[in-house]
Amino acid sequence: MLAWNAAESMWIRAIGQLSQASREGRLVTRQIYEVKSDFFKTLGHPARIRVLELLRDGEHSVGELIPEVGLEASHLSQQLGTLRRANILQTRKVGSTVFYSVTDARIFELLEVAKAIITSSLAESGQLLAALETLEFVGRPARR
Repeated sequence: MLAWNAAESMWIRAIGQLSQASREGRLVTRQIYEVKSDFFKTLGHPARIRVLELLRDGEHSVGELIPEVGLEASHLSQQLGTLRRANILQTRKVGSTVFYSVTDARIFELLEVAKAIITSSLAESGQLLAALETLEFVGRPARR
């Protein structure tokens, strides 16, 4: 009976370790999804997307971005700060002028994929709208 208890104890420990590894794996997986979610939340503002589109052509100063983005300086600074804290933008200072650029040019690929998805979705919506416009309703429902 003692041998059985030792083997049983070994299996219980092994199962406990697997259970712990599984919990840790779920924790890591959840953390990965949270990081991804935070990344997309950072991109989830029209002004931030506009800034990134403008930076496709290279770095720009805040003064150059203000008229193009259409925000007051203080609001634009908040949006730039959000992108900078997320390590999407980097800065370079020359005198009192701060220049912004992207830290990783692959962000432009992401924006292109998003544009393609949105374009496809809008095209499908346009086709549905066109089909709906061609429908003819023969009679009106009776009013009560």
